Amino acid sequence: QVQLVESGGGLVQPGGSLRLSCTASGGTYARYNLAWFRQAPGREREFVIGHGWSGDISTYADSVKGRFTISRDKANVNKVNLQMNRLTPADTAIYYCAARDPPRYTSKSADEQDHWGRGTQVTVSA
Repeated sequence: QVQLVESGGGLVQPGGSLRLSCTASGGTYARYNLAWFRQAPGREREFVIGHGWSGDISTYADSVKGRFTISRDKANVNKVNLQMNRLTPADTAIYYCAARDPPRYTSKSADEQDHWGRGTQVTVSA
């Protein structure tokens, strides 16, 4: 069973930056595609960004293009780092890490994810 653990959330002012990390463990595959979703109060969970299980392909939601980037940790292929820049109050949400099992192409659908982390709160406020 794949376990996902997120870290790095917190409170930041508008225009600021935060970095989140997600580490996957316990699975049977050497490398998983890992994605981030977020859910704001009263809204559905939405796709943010994902990193493919093969190669170095990133997939972005339009709302974060140019502001968020995702990268694999060089020391652990099952750890991804989400760098969030130029944050706005609209980015306030609980951020969840997700994985598909077995690993395959990044899906923007929450229903197609097989494993979820517990989430980490990101609050953007002055």
